[in-house]
Amino acid sequence: MGDNGTGDEPQYDIGRQMVTARSRFPFDLVIMLGDNMYGGQSPSDFVKKFEQPYAPLLAAGVKFQACLGNHDRPENVNYKHYNMNGQRYYTFARGNVRFFALDSTQMDQRQVEWVDGALGDAKEDWKICYFHHPLYSNAARHGSSVDLRVLLEPIFVQRGVNVVFTGHDHVYERVKPQKGIYYFVTGSAGQLRRGNMRPNPDETAAYFDQDQSFMLVEIAGDEMYFETISRTGKTVDSGMARRQARTGWNRDASELAVARISRGTEDGRSRDGR
Repeated sequence: MGDNGTGDEPQYDIGRQMVTARSRFPFDLVIMLGDNMYGGQSPSDFVKKFEQPYAPLLAAGVKFQACLGNHDRPENVNYKHYNMNGQRYYTFARGNVRFFALDSTQMDQRQVEWVDGALGDAKEDWKICYFHHPLYSNAARHGSSVDLRVLLEPIFVQRGVNVVFTGHDHVYERVKPQKGIYYFVTGSAGQLRRGNMRPNPDETAAYFDQDQSFMLVEIAGDEMYFETISRTGKTVDSGMARRQARTGWNRDASELAVARISRGTEDGRSRDGR
């Protein structure tokens, strides 16, 4: 989930939907895509904008792994429930998946070199990067961070990254595989820019910009299943992505196999970008 920390009712609604989803899919990890906190960031704000909306998940032992966005204060790397351990960027593994949490707000040369080295050292089957600013986005407010793409995309391709999750634009967008990599923008777990998407037929596979949303993701062997759920509990996108063969980028091997559960939106109109 991304761009969540408003402290407003929609954030709490998303928190309740996450609890409901966990009753049928008992996840134990949440990755946070930045802008985890808007406005005041005092101890009482962390209670209102994080600990209260996700209290049942925290009580159940769900672990949150955050990265920072442009609205987050640098010292938030020390907040215990973000599990960043004082680091702006870091890596961790779960089973056959290695995650890389990056700081796209301050992408200096030292971090770029670390990304390259850490990705090269990874032995897990899946490599998933997550950070705040999207390399690909077709929302009107911000759109693609092209300068960041120039820095990171060659490394991601060379080092065999499979999936990238970002926020920043307050919409949901599933991007068609770019150079063999799956990209998702999911920056509407608290904030929302209704109607902000400008789908690009060459890039947009699906989108939802009518309400807040979050994603459920499960990796089983070489398959990643995903489901995007709105604030009111509607499934607005779903599918399955196969782990790409990394012996060289092959367009056919990177095609997304989508098994749609429900493609309707709140107002009944299709949000498929094609």
